[in-house]
Amino acid sequence: MFERIEDLAHLSVARGCGFAGLGVVTFMVGLADNMELSLRSGGLFTMILCLVLLLKAWKAHSKPYKSTELWLLIPKADRPSAAIAQDMISRCLREAYYYFALHSAVLAAGMLAVSVLIGLFPPIRGA
Repeated sequence: MFERIEDLAHLSVARGCGFAGLGVVTFMVGLADNMELSLRSGGLFTMILCLVLLLKAWKAHSKPYKSTELWLLIPKADRPSAAIAQDMISRCLREAYYYFALHSAVLAAGMLAVSVLIGLFPPIRGA
């Protein structure tokens, strides 16, 4: 049962990160004519996403379990008892938030590093 709840927590957080990522990618496409600026802004927005995920992980224990999307995703027959539900739901969500925060931080660092490299070696125009 715990593994199923962990999987659903990852699904819930992944869905939110997917929508945030869609917004970041859309913004980056709008700046596609300037690749350095596009990657820099994408890296900064992804870093903001990482910070939001870290804040949500920090506050996960204080959010009532019945008001989470994860609680709604769990089939009624598989829901844990109220005695352990708060701890189990908040722990699963916290781990999922940390997992996606780590991956968004790595992605942001990669985009920022490539943007710095592009800035160091600008394209030669007119040659």
